[in-house]
Amino acid sequence: GCCCLSDVSRLLSQVDAFRERITAESQISFPKKLLELDHFLKDPSINISELKEIHSEIHLTVPDPILLSSLHDGLEAQNAKKRKLDDAGGDDAVTGTKVFVMPGGMMKSNGNLVELIERVKPEIRTLIEKCNTVKMWVQLLIPRIEDGNNFGVSIQEETVAELRTVEGEAASYLDQISRYYITRAKLVSKIAKYPHVEDYRRTVTEIDEKEYISLKIIVSELRNQYVTLHDMILKNIEKIKRPRSSNTDALY
Repeated sequence: GCCCLSDVSRLLSQVDAFRERITAESQISFPKKLLELDHFLKDPSINISELKEIHSEIHLTVPDPILLSSLHDGLEAQNAKKRKLDDAGGDDAVTGTKVFVMPGGMMKSNGNLVELIERVKPEIRTLIEKCNTVKMWVQLLIPRIEDGNNFGVSIQEETVAELRTVEGEAASYLDQISRYYITRAKLVSKIAKYPHVEDYRRTVTEIDEKEYISLKIIVSELRNQYVTLHDMILKNIEKIKRPRSSNTDALY
């Protein structure tokens, strides 16, 4: 029996230590991260003067046009080309559109944006993790269910709801980055099939510029979310920590 009581006591003390660690982390992590992100927003990599600085060249030359002397020659050339494509098996099997080989064997991503994305993603993940930690801290402070005197509890629940909302928004930023890559990949594939269509090339440039602007907005939003959450917790810290302080406590 004594052994069981000792084990329970040790577990409870470990839970208390865990709670204290989360409390300390919750109170210092948000101010620290908002200052870091504010500094990030002043970084030259996210403050370029002109969007053309992040453009990425697509090294795929336009093929020479096929000159046809007559309609008959044109039909013969098309049939010969189709037979050649079928025999080679290296072109699009359905449409018969020639797919051009990429120089170096691979069409590279936009290196400037990849580098910036790899800096932004850890910040998104950090916000998700910190929201999860602080959410747990507030939930552990919610007292048992009782009748009346629940104003402080409602503040705790509102704080948890806000943390959950921010957590979801941060996760959506990761989805946005994934969508950028898949959209760009589809466009580059179109360029490989139709290298003579200038609009496909221009569209790649447009989505690269759009992604750069989106990344800057994401960093700004991450900072603002830290500011908002820190302000909300700071203003309501007493009710979050002691949601049901008695009237006698207020007298002293």
